[in-house]
Amino acid sequence: MQPHTPNWTQVTEFVMAGFAGVRETHLLFFTLFLIMYLFTLAENITIILAVALDHRLWRPMYFFLTHLSCLEVWYTSVTVPKMLAGFIGADGGKNISYAGCLSQLFTFTFLGATECFLLAAMAYDRYVAICMPLRYGSLVSWGTCCRLATACWLLGFLTPILPIYLMSQLTFCGPNVIDHFFCDASPLLALSCSDVTLKETVDFLVSLAVLLVSSTVIAVSYGNIVWTLLHIRSAAKRWKAFSTCAAHLTVVSLFYGTLFFMYVRTKVASSINFNKVVSVFYSVVTPMLNPLIYTLRNKEVKEGLGRAFSLRFWRGQ
Repeated sequence: MQPHTPNWTQVTEFVMAGFAGVRETHLLFFTLFLIMYLFTLAENITIILAVALDHRLWRPMYFFLTHLSCLEVWYTSVTVPKMLAGFIGADGGKNISYAGCLSQLFTFTFLGATECFLLAAMAYDRYVAICMPLRYGSLVSWGTCCRLATACWLLGFLTPILPIYLMSQLTFCGPNVIDHFFCDASPLLALSCSDVTLKETVDFLVSLAVLLVSSTVIAVSYGNIVWTLLHIRSAAKRWKAFSTCAAHLTVVSLFYGTLFFMYVRTKVASSINFNKVVSVFYSVVTPMLNPLIYTLRNKEVKEGLGRAFSLRFWRGQ
């Protein structure tokens, strides 16, 4: 990077290039992402309402699922509406202020880290339910659930504070075109005319810490679950116990697979176009798939949805 000189002007606004290579089919992509976004909102809001309205789903597992659905709604809303505005060329759709860009990056990182911790809390819930069923009521009480959820949101909020502070100390003196559809760290660092070594190192360490802590909790939880299942003699009981974890394990695999690829790196991304595709997957596709995974593989959720949105239920209310 070149050293900063007083003659350079600090960039006050960025322009997001988005998917510049799809200009001829921008309406098709706009329609596709709009449908996915609306579908994601509808799915997650439906799960939130189903759990809230059906007292049979007022259990720790679904308490955390409600938090996850709330998070997914906000997670997609941070990036997708701005991306859609860029597709249709709305006034200022591709432009974002310097402060707005840092705010978007902060919120996106905050929600992403919170999801990591929430998935870890859900893994702990499944571990206690399967490995220590007789102590489940005491170990995973409502007070414990509230404390775990609060800790997840708080740790997620604290995660981006130092990285965003260091980003705010960098100088951006042009060009101001972000080769991405939202303000992500790597394409922003590529535009800085300051030394970004410290920022890259901190980003790497913070991302690694979040992913390792949360994934270790998940791995240990599922390691104990597998060990317990292997000692269950009845194949039917073993499968029934495992089926309660299948949806969560699938969501974890999708989410962590893309995050490990994207963020545990020490250098600015070398293949921006490929990173855009991966970013679309974990910021748009995964939040859309998660509710489907939980509902399709969970009989209680499907029954709860049927009860919550049945005409008989509303008449009874």
